[in-house]
Amino acid sequence: MSDILRPDWPVPANIHAFTTTRLGPGVSELPFYRFNLGARCGDSPMDVQANREALRREYRLPGEPLWLHQVHGIEVVSDDGTRGSDPLADASVTEIPGSVLAVLTADCLPVLFCNTSGTEVAAAHAGWRGLAAGMLEATVDAMQSPPETLLAWLGPAAGAARYEVGEEVRQAFVSVDEDAASAFTPTRPGHYRIDMPAIARQRLTACGVTRVYGGEHCTLADIRFYSHRREQRTGRMASLIWMA
Repeated sequence: MSDILRPDWPVPANIHAFTTTRLGPGVSELPFYRFNLGARCGDSPMDVQANREALRREYRLPGEPLWLHQVHGIEVVSDDGTRGSDPLADASVTEIPGSVLAVLTADCLPVLFCNTSGTEVAAAHAGWRGLAAGMLEATVDAMQSPPETLLAWLGPAAGAARYEVGEEVRQAFVSVDEDAASAFTPTRPGHYRIDMPAIARQRLTACGVTRVYGGEHCTLADIRFYSHRREQRTGRMASLIWMA
């Protein structure tokens, strides 16, 4: 069983991307077993730092990833190659070769982007709040490449067969776009299963990104992935992308 998940998408040869799993070469103890990369979920800071160093070393990253302070918003930062305090944002973009972008998730939807010429990449974190608020649209708007030249990959997230939400979540989407109703399946009064990858595809298509891949891996069903809904107190995996 692989300790990382690589996207299956037809990108230029200089584009590198993958999502980590809890099976990686980490040192975190329960309940953060084992390769937790999130610094804000209660794990030992020393263990998180050791895991991040192992990430860079074992997977031969060209540099330290741009870690974000994610807040379920729609802020996008442009990576200039410097590293300091984590920017308060939920997505990043760059045209700098060797600059590694990263988002952390444990049920939310990570979305990676690149253009067909391999000269620009982006990484976005989209939970249901960010997805409803326009996180993906904001990321596409922040990129220099025209939407029709972009490819997107939907990473592991809480899947449509298991992710149940209330009426307020459904209304957050349907009140903006009636077509979003097709992504909700009733389960019991006032509750639905939500298909976040389907909504992401709808949103991306609407803003001109038609080449969308992935979306088949469920964090709730697959024990390789961290899941906040399944375990409550748990770690975070990283979805990373960069240009050689």
